[in-house]
Amino acid sequence: MKPPLRLTAETLAALRATLAPSTQAHLENAIAAIVAARQRGGRVVVVTGSGPNLHEGVTTQIAELIHHGLVDGVITSSAVIAHEMAGTLDRVKRVRIEPGDEESLPAELLPRGAVFEITELSAQQRAALEIELPHGWDLYDRMAARRGNSVIKAAGNMAWPMGLRTERLAQELGSAASQYGVPLELMAGLGASPHTMIGAGARKGVPVLVSIPQLVGGGGVGIAIGDSIPIARRSRAIADMLSTADVIIESAIALTQEIHDGPFETYTGHGIWAAWDHMKTYSLKNKTLIRIDLDPNLERAWERERQGSEVQDAINRGLPKTKLTGIPFRMEMSGFARLEGSIPVTADIGVAWPVLVSAVEHRLGLRLDFISAPQESDQGKQMRAWIADEVSAVDREAAYAEARRTLTPHRHDCPVSELHNLKKHCHPERSEVSAVVLE
Repeated sequence: MKPPLRLTAETLAALRATLAPSTQAHLENAIAAIVAARQRGGRVVVVTGSGPNLHEGVTTQIAELIHHGLVDGVITSSAVIAHEMAGTLDRVKRVRIEPGDEESLPAELLPRGAVFEITELSAQQRAALEIELPHGWDLYDRMAARRGNSVIKAAGNMAWPMGLRTERLAQELGSAASQYGVPLELMAGLGASPHTMIGAGARKGVPVLVSIPQLVGGGGVGIAIGDSIPIARRSRAIADMLSTADVIIESAIALTQEIHDGPFETYTGHGIWAAWDHMKTYSLKNKTLIRIDLDPNLERAWERERQGSEVQDAINRGLPKTKLTGIPFRMEMSGFARLEGSIPVTADIGVAWPVLVSAVEHRLGLRLDFISAPQESDQGKQMRAWIADEVSAVDREAAYAEARRTLTPHRHDCPVSELHNLKKHCHPERSEVSAVVLE
């Protein structure tokens, strides 16, 4: 089934018009920076969180950009990996368990609201899952027959069987990934839908990695991701991804200060001590950092720094930034505001992304198959239905088959970035974990 209808030029213009004049100006600067980077052969990396990035089609959009060579790396959260492993968005039936119900569901294990969820499955999907999960289908059938409401929500998560299946599969694939010396994100990506970031990344040789602060999430998936490769190796791979980027786009995410400043970044971060100890470091200086965020305080901090270097002055004087600026200060505001190449885009990501991508597509003379739409719009509702119906969960057998075909066990000394390029052979004798190079 083809992706949903694209937004018309008139609709895109109307979306852009909903943005504040300053946001429109910043968004235009962001578009120009991305286009200029691609035209000179530069690289673009996206840092994304979960939540609205899934519901607004942003992760699906990033997968499309990977396929068209417009994104060269992704840093994301374990929650996003969990949802992509389950198919990004699912149709879920939610059933309230009333006191006294004769179901085998202990009340103390039910989430707030005493609601039990089941994934609405086709006959084909169910038959495939019954092989992996032979027990529990009697409960599923009873829940399916009961009154409840159906919604589209982030895939897997709290719904049976996809939530349980995803966590168990993550532990299983994580163990296999550690044997191959690759991150779970890649191992799962080998069997994932091409419309997911992990699936697109595995197919195109583009690294998709969970950052250290974002390992917490996705239930047991985060644990499996963390266990698949060492923390030091993950930190190095992420640093090298960022070091090669000309443009970094941050989409609705917290804790980016910890993602991009350390432990190897020297311009706004703490990398001086890594360099002191002869480790490879990098600098955000001269890079463009675009942040799409609804918090107007981010732009306020950015403006205050441009007008009087208030943030840097607070640092120089050892004073609390919140008290000096009068702004409720989030940690990521510091490095962002002080970076000369930063661009704040204060906007709903559901609006900002289609406007940005459509403009980049037009100026580069490309034709994308998928462009996201705000989830509350008619096109957005079609988009969400298409993702729920067409973006499949990880195919377990396909992941193993592709791993056997493309990976070599025990390549623990190969750079993570090189392992994502499955067309290359990793030569252990010339590879060093401490010097990952994204080619």
